[in-house]
Amino acid sequence: MAVDGGGQDVFVHYSAIQGNGYKSLEEGQAVTFEVVQGPKGPQADAVNPA
Repeated sequence: MAVDGGGQDVFVHYSAIQGNGYKSLEEGQAVTFEVVQGPKGPQADAVNPA
């Protein structure tokens, strides 16, 4: 996932996407999220469509 305003890209796992049903993101889709420290570096958590 690319961060607005530049900066390091952030990994996102489908389990971090909030909501019911099929969880997916479209390329270029705006979302809000929190960055947490995962086992392999920064990753997105609590991902919600903007």
